[in-house]
Amino acid sequence: MAKSLEIRFLFPLVLFLVVLLCVDGKRLNNNGHEMRKGRWEGKLKMNFYHKSCPEAEEIVNEIVSKKVAENPSLAPKLLRVHYHDCFVRGCDASLLLDSVAGKAASEKEARPNLSLSGFEIIDEIKSILEKRCPRTVSCADILTLAARDAVSYEFERPLWNVFTGRVDGRVSLATEAARDLPSAGANFTTLQKLFAESDLDIVDLVALSGAHTIGIAHCGVFGRRLLNFTGKGDTDPSLNPSYASFLKSECSDKSLRLNSSAVVGMDPTGPLTFDSGYFVSLLKNKGLFTSDAALLTDPSAAHIASVFQNSKTFLAQFGRSMIKMSSIKVLTLGDQGGEIRRNCRLVN
Repeated sequence: MAKSLEIRFLFPLVLFLVVLLCVDGKRLNNNGHEMRKGRWEGKLKMNFYHKSCPEAEEIVNEIVSKKVAENPSLAPKLLRVHYHDCFVRGCDASLLLDSVAGKAASEKEARPNLSLSGFEIIDEIKSILEKRCPRTVSCADILTLAARDAVSYEFERPLWNVFTGRVDGRVSLATEAARDLPSAGANFTTLQKLFAESDLDIVDLVALSGAHTIGIAHCGVFGRRLLNFTGKGDTDPSLNPSYASFLKSECSDKSLRLNSSAVVGMDPTGPLTFDSGYFVSLLKNKGLFTSDAALLTDPSAAHIASVFQNSKTFLAQFGRSMIKMSSIKVLTLGDQGGEIRRNCRLVN
């Protein structure tokens, strides 16, 4: 009995150390940089613009901080734009491109991206940087920095380092976004496959899911879990009953039909504070999306989620996973198909 208790209490400690010291089996230094040669090492670097545009990162931070101070809901919006950009063609700002008449629809037109916003913040930053340092700072780097600074604002310090030096992609297709973006309705197998295709492991999957600790969601995205889970007017039995009742009250109209345009916070502990509340809620079966609940269907993912109930542990790993995510298939100077756009919405 004593030995059983010892194993039970030692396991979270061992996992805690694995999460802190190892991602994909590679040790990390204090800046979250892989000590062994990584797929982006030598391409992206810290302070890439220190000579070509010394004020670039400061300008991004000043504008983003001002905007988030005025409207805290911008933090999850910018983080979501960055996330949706990186999973399609890598972090190349292809999501920022507008559709062009006579050509295939851009990523912005894909159904998962129709509710995205915050593009005007990137436009404003780009406009200022083009005046200070013409054709120097990429839209991809601006978006990556803006997402970090938006989330970090409440902490008054950067939560992770951003390695810069990306250039912008020239191709943006709605069909690819519909195919490659992880869905809110995905099961664990699908999520793990999509993340693995971007060189992100199970720790990254769970950590990045923690981004749902801030922001809101339209009821139409998860409404089937509430009112028609199996097509018989039932509720997903994996949902916490009291949470399901709350969601029904927020998402139903007077006729008890789904109000798809209604919104709720993704984390029931509070949609504007970036903390471990998402995992605390998840372990109580209060994950909003099917993709959230899916994490509990895999024993390893569920154990990691349990460890991430500690905010310090979660924030440390979230930063490491963001560094990995923001390096997906990056284009840098000299790569074919890349450029520094003058306008983030249009190719040069």
